[in-house]
Amino acid sequence: MFDIVPSAADSSLLDATVERPRPGAALLVAAGEVDTLTAPRLEAAVDDLLGTGSEVLVVDLSGITFLASSGLAVLIRAAHLAAAGGRRLRLVAAGRPVLRPLRITGTEELFDLHTDRAAALGPDRD
Repeated sequence: MFDIVPSAADSSLLDATVERPRPGAALLVAAGEVDTLTAPRLEAAVDDLLGTGSEVLVVDLSGITFLASSGLAVLIRAAHLAAAGGRRLRLVAAGRPVLRPLRITGTEELFDLHTDRAAALGPDRD
């Protein structure tokens, strides 16, 4: 039996940073591949995003080239945690690598989907 231990090279497959682009908004920008080895890095960044206390929470996934079920689970958990705090997660997702898993699983309803970062960071619409 073999143990799979992630190496430092594996975590380089995903870059995730949290920014404060304007007051009241927090932005997580993720790029690369999200799979079993890199999902913990995305989860840590999502936890940082949720911990900002910002009203507007945006996850920019436009740089994601692969989204496995482990990454989808991180996003679903984040959506539920945001909703528990009276907030809704906004995703920037225009590409097939992200939209296809969301649509196939029917989980796209959990998020406000946007095609670009500016729209996602904009004010709430009634």
